Amino acid sequence: MKTIRYSQLVMPQDANVFGTLFGGKMVSWMDISASKAVHRFLKKSEADAALTRAIDAIEFKETVHVGDWVNFEANIISTGKSSIVIKIDAYKESKEIDKTLACTARFTFVSVKKDQFGTYKKINHNQTI
Repeated sequence: MKTIRYSQLVMPQDANVFGTLFGGKMVSWMDISASKAVHRFLKKSEADAALTRAIDAIEFKETVHVGDWVNFEANIISTGKSSIVIKIDAYKESKEIDKTLACTARFTFVSVKKDQFGTYKKINHNQTI
């Protein structure tokens, strides 16, 4: 599967008290990036969607400032029966810097299907990378 890309511009409302990107916002954007990769991965499966099961690892490497772009690259690195593990690298881009690794993470998602009662249940996705 190819790399899935997603970008966000850091706005003032995304900043912490130091004027840099709030870590929780970065985590949220990484979750969206991982979700996009999983959505495409599950297109040919019987699963209705996938949910975040765990954030297995996250490392903040560089400060990101208001006005910087954050460009995410998500890759599915392994799968189980219902699980999908995604590695996300977030690169900051500014007027002065083209591409610097700002954050890296690994998320685990689980595929789900809605049953006749409207409840989502874990399901085997029967997909491989």
